[in-house]
Amino acid sequence: MHGAPTPLPVVGSVPVLRAAPRLLAGLVTCGASVALMVTADLGLGPWDVLHQGISRRVGISIGIATILVGATVLMMWFPLRERPGIGTITNVIVIGTTVDVVLSLLSTPDALWQRWMMLLIAVPLLSIGVGLYLGAGLGPGPRDGVMTGLARRGLPIGVARTGIEMTALVLGWLLGGTVGLGTIYIAAGIGPMVHVTVPRLRAPWYPPGAPHRVIGRSR
Repeated sequence: MHGAPTPLPVVGSVPVLRAAPRLLAGLVTCGASVALMVTADLGLGPWDVLHQGISRRVGISIGIATILVGATVLMMWFPLRERPGIGTITNVIVIGTTVDVVLSLLSTPDALWQRWMMLLIAVPLLSIGVGLYLGAGLGPGPRDGVMTGLARRGLPIGVARTGIEMTALVLGWLLGGTVGLGTIYIAAGIGPMVHVTVPRLRAPWYPPGAPHRVIGRSR
């Protein structure tokens, strides 16, 4: 007779081995979508404006800049007493790495309509990626922990999110990141799209009572 099957490791109520493929698929999708936005060269979201600005000013790849900024933001969790999950730490590494890999395979088209097509595809793709990795239930992105940590200290969550995003945007623009019409499209479109994808892509094991509302972009 065979013994009882070994149970899958879990974090809280999340089976890690079942959740990991969904988590990684979501993060890779997010990274690929960012690479499409960068290649389109029509404007980036606030955080990617910052990543690109650092990349141009320091002379590192945008993927490495993404990883460094993510790690720096993650360090802010500790004074705010936030607890990162496996997905939070994986987020920092996988998205930046994917950005660089996909960028090495792409080049900016000459035709403006092709660049707009890339951007128009990238934002829904990003929302799908966010829905997949948040729906895995292994932890949000590092920037969301700062937002929720500030909110628990009395700052309205909308004010916290807007302040964080605007700070990243202004710093990135000052450093030379690309701000354009695409920035407006990303800022206006990602929230409603994520609002649709997150509940629909949430896994069956998603922890009961876990937050499912996402304000803006969770990365």
